[in-house]
Amino acid sequence: MRYIDHILQPGETVLRTSTVHWIVYLPGVALEVLALAALIAGSALPLFMPIAAVCAVAGLALLFRGWFQRWTTEIDVTDRRIVYKRGFIRRHTVEMNMDKVESVDVDQSIMGRLFDYGDIVVRGVGVGLEPLRNIEAPLEFRSHVTSH
Repeated sequence: MRYIDHILQPGETVLRTSTVHWIVYLPGVALEVLALAALIAGSALPLFMPIAAVCAVAGLALLFRGWFQRWTTEIDVTDRRIVYKRGFIRRHTVEMNMDKVESVDVDQSIMGRLFDYGDIVVRGVGVGLEPLRNIEAPLEFRSHVTSH
């Protein structure tokens, strides 16, 4: 069950749910491709076999980390507030009421524009949410926040 389902107040509705973009898998995939290339090269030169093994293990670790980050991060916009939750055993949550939101800043790189991900900073009266990194569809997220 999602975190937001546990904390919804009576009459509150979820407008948008987001998470970390799939781009977090890219470093792990790149290492797995490198491991495959080293494995193929290792058939001719056995020196590349340990390199292939190290790249494969490191790639799997990065893939697991990306999956875990996506699985344990939840960003929700309701009609009353913004809720950011990350973590599994050690959970970190931040909430901001919609009436306290002053602006929503979106920062996208060229890759972010191509693959529709970016960093979001929600600025509020006297305080701001920490930067939300690599969020999928950040412009859509911003429009849900600023439309209220």
